[in-house]
Amino acid sequence: MYAYGMDMNYIILVMPAIIFSLWAQHMVKSNFKRYSKIRSANGLTGAAAAQEVLRKGGVSNVRIESVSGSLSDHFDPRDNVIRLSESVYDKQSIAAVGVAAHEAGHALQYANGYAPMKLRAAIIPVTSFGSKLAMPLVILGLVLGYVGLINLGILFFALAVLFQLVTLPVEFNASMRAVRILDEYGLLKQDEMPGAKKVLRAAAMTYVAALAVSLAQLLRLIAMSQRRGRR
Repeated sequence: MYAYGMDMNYIILVMPAIIFSLWAQHMVKSNFKRYSKIRSANGLTGAAAAQEVLRKGGVSNVRIESVSGSLSDHFDPRDNVIRLSESVYDKQSIAAVGVAAHEAGHALQYANGYAPMKLRAAIIPVTSFGSKLAMPLVILGLVLGYVGLINLGILFFALAVLFQLVTLPVEFNASMRAVRILDEYGLLKQDEMPGAKKVLRAAAMTYVAALAVSLAQLLRLIAMSQRRGRR
């Protein structure tokens, strides 16, 4: 009966979130692929677009580098460097410009002391530690029948969920900064902006989906703990 309850919780709580996550991943890949085929009218590469966004935002001490992989673009505040994937760095597409501008938006956040980004950086050590211990503690608690271990694992898992929650405003704000500068300074033409926005919205949905999966899993773990506690 307990196993059946766990399965039902998984089906009811976690499966819809996983389906949402798969849809979000499909959308970001399909939108990026679609708008990677459309050359930007101004001929800006991803690297050039990132540099322009930084310059318009008043930031000049950030390096821009190429990195291997697809959609592996990121801003590393430790080294103060924007790393753009091969499909973005030297490509002159609407998708490349949008993604590069988004990463430059993160660099602007860091330079301007954007509070949610500072909070995310501050909690990374704790949440990283907690995410590694969460599931082993839950499993050990289930095996030993010790609810205290299960609840400790749930607490650590909740810290990882907190990190994903804080990540949302960071990602959405980076896109807002990027879109504003791309539009205000004409780095993309008016008829190109909707394409860039679609790519960025699709990317943002992957973070929403990741949070949804984690929240669903957290609720499932809480239900498991409550069931075990009543036994």
